[in-house]
Amino acid sequence: MSTNADSYFNRLQRGEADFPAITTTLGGQIRGVDLDAGTMESDYVATQAFLNPAGQVQGGMLSAMLDDVTAFLVTATLAEGESCATLNLNVSFLRGAVAGDLKGRAWLVRRGKDVCHVGGELSQGGKVVATAVATCMVRR
Repeated sequence: MSTNADSYFNRLQRGEADFPAITTTLGGQIRGVDLDAGTMESDYVATQAFLNPAGQVQGGMLSAMLDDVTAFLVTATLAEGESCATLNLNVSFLRGAVAGDLKGRAWLVRRGKDVCHVGGELSQGGKVVATAVATCMVRR
Protein backbone atom coordinates (compact mmCIF):
# COMPACT_ATOMS: atom_id res chain seq x y z
CA MET A 1 0.00 0.00 0.00
CA SER A 2 1.45 3.40 -0.91
CA THR A 3 0.19 6.95 -0.81
CA ASN A 4 0.56 10.01 -2.99
CA ALA A 5 3.70 12.03 -2.19
CA ASP A 6 1.49 15.12 -1.75
CA SER A 7 -0.87 13.48 0.74
CA TYR A 8 -1.34 15.16 4.13
CA PHE A 9 0.41 12.30 5.93
CA ASN A 10 3.48 12.44 3.67
CA ARG A 11 3.66 16.24 4.03
CA LEU A 12 3.38 15.76 7.78
CA GLN A 13 6.24 13.24 7.82
CA ARG A 14 8.40 15.71 5.85
CA GLY A 15 7.62 18.54 8.28
CA GLU A 16 5.60 20.45 5.67
CA ALA A 17 2.29 20.19 7.57
CA ASP A 18 1.35 20.59 11.22
CA PHE A 19 0.04 17.85 13.47
CA PRO A 20 -3.56 18.36 14.60
CA ALA A 21 -3.81 20.33 17.85
CA ILE A 22 -5.30 17.31 19.64
CA THR A 23 -2.29 15.17 18.77
CA THR A 24 -0.03 17.85 20.24
CA THR A 25 -2.22 18.14 23.35
CA LEU A 26 -1.94 14.37 23.85
CA GLY A 27 1.85 14.52 23.48
CA GLY A 28 1.44 12.35 20.39
CA GLN A 29 4.35 11.42 18.17
CA ILE A 30 4.31 8.84 15.42
CA ARG A 31 7.04 6.31 16.14
CA GLY A 32 6.62 4.17 13.05
CA VAL A 33 4.29 3.19 10.27
CA ASP A 34 4.41 0.11 8.05
CA LEU A 35 1.80 0.45 5.32
CA ASP A 36 2.59 -2.98 3.87
CA ALA A 37 1.78 -4.57 7.24
CA GLY A 38 -0.98 -2.02 7.92
CA THR A 39 0.40 -0.98 11.32
CA MET A 40 1.33 2.18 13.19
CA GLU A 41 2.98 2.91 16.52
CA SER A 42 2.70 6.22 18.36
CA ASP A 43 3.86 7.62 21.68
CA TYR A 44 1.65 9.71 23.98
CA VAL A 45 2.26 11.56 27.24
CA ALA A 46 -0.46 11.72 29.87
CA THR A 47 0.03 14.88 31.93
CA GLN A 48 -1.28 15.62 35.43
CA ALA A 49 -4.10 17.57 33.75
CA PHE A 50 -5.40 14.27 32.30
CA LEU A 51 -5.97 12.67 35.72
CA ASN A 52 -9.34 12.04 37.33
CA PRO A 53 -9.89 12.47 41.11
CA ALA A 54 -8.68 8.87 41.66
CA GLY A 55 -5.27 9.83 40.21
CA GLN A 56 -5.69 7.78 37.02
CA VAL A 57 -5.82 8.98 33.42
CA GLN A 58 -9.43 9.85 32.62
CA GLY A 59 -10.99 7.40 30.18
CA GLY A 60 -11.87 10.12 27.69
CA MET A 61 -8.19 11.00 27.35
CA LEU A 62 -7.29 7.36 26.70
CA SER A 63 -10.12 7.20 24.16
CA ALA A 64 -8.75 10.31 22.43
CA MET A 65 -5.33 8.65 22.17
CA LEU A 66 -6.89 5.53 20.67
CA ASP A 67 -8.92 7.63 18.24
CA ASP A 68 -5.72 9.46 17.26
CA VAL A 69 -3.63 6.36 16.54
CA THR A 70 -6.37 4.46 14.70
CA ALA A 71 -7.46 7.43 12.58
CA PHE A 72 -3.85 8.37 11.84
CA LEU A 73 -3.22 4.87 10.49
CA VAL A 74 -6.11 5.30 8.06
CA THR A 75 -4.86 8.80 7.24
CA ALA A 76 -1.47 7.33 6.33
CA THR A 77 -3.18 5.33 3.57
CA LEU A 78 -5.01 8.28 2.00
CA ALA A 79 -4.36 10.15 -1.21
CA GLU A 80 -4.25 13.91 -1.59
CA GLY A 81 -7.71 15.41 -1.07
CA GLU A 82 -8.95 12.55 1.13
CA SER A 83 -9.55 12.67 4.87
CA CYS A 84 -10.59 10.27 7.61
CA ALA A 85 -13.67 10.53 9.82
CA THR A 86 -14.18 8.19 12.77
CA LEU A 87 -17.69 6.76 12.63
CA ASN A 88 -17.47 4.55 15.70
CA LEU A 89 -14.90 3.98 18.44
CA ASN A 90 -15.56 1.14 20.87
CA VAL A 91 -13.12 1.33 23.80
CA SER A 92 -12.45 -1.22 26.52
CA PHE A 93 -10.52 -0.15 29.63
CA LEU A 94 -8.45 -3.01 31.03
CA ARG A 95 -6.50 -1.33 33.84
CA GLY A 96 -5.75 2.14 35.14
CA ALA A 97 -3.08 4.35 33.61
CA VAL A 98 -1.07 6.99 35.46
CA ALA A 99 0.56 10.20 34.31
CA GLY A 100 3.49 9.42 32.05
CA ASP A 101 4.33 7.76 28.76
CA LEU A 102 1.91 5.53 26.88
CA LYS A 103 2.49 3.51 23.73
CA GLY A 104 -0.19 3.38 21.07
CA ARG A 105 -0.46 0.72 18.39
CA ALA A 106 -2.97 0.36 15.55
CA TRP A 107 -3.53 -2.21 12.83
CA LEU A 108 -5.80 -2.30 9.81
CA VAL A 109 -8.36 -5.07 10.06
CA ARG A 110 -9.90 -4.17 6.71
CA ARG A 111 -9.11 -1.24 4.42
CA GLY A 112 -12.11 -0.79 2.17
CA LYS A 113 -12.62 1.89 -0.46
CA ASP A 114 -14.89 3.99 1.76
CA VAL A 115 -14.96 2.26 5.16
CA CYS A 116 -12.01 1.02 7.20
CA HIS A 117 -11.95 -1.18 10.29
CA VAL A 118 -9.03 -0.62 12.64
CA GLY A 119 -7.88 -2.18 15.91
CA GLY A 120 -5.86 -0.30 18.51
CA GLU A 121 -4.33 -0.57 21.93
CA LEU A 122 -2.57 1.58 24.50
CA SER A 123 0.04 0.22 26.86
CA GLN A 124 1.97 1.57 29.80
CA GLY A 125 4.86 -0.14 31.50
CA GLY A 126 4.53 -3.07 29.10
CA LYS A 127 0.88 -3.74 30.05
CA VAL A 128 -2.14 -3.03 27.86
CA VAL A 129 -4.39 -0.46 29.56
CA ALA A 130 -7.06 -0.01 26.86
CA THR A 131 -8.10 -1.43 23.51
CA ALA A 132 -10.34 -0.11 20.76
CA VAL A 133 -12.08 -1.11 17.58
CA ALA A 134 -12.68 1.80 15.22
CA THR A 135 -14.75 2.20 12.09
CA CYS A 136 -13.51 5.04 9.90
CA MET A 137 -14.88 6.56 6.74
CA VAL A 138 -12.72 7.88 3.89
CA ARG A 139 -14.00 11.31 2.85
CA ARG A 140 -13.26 12.85 -0.52
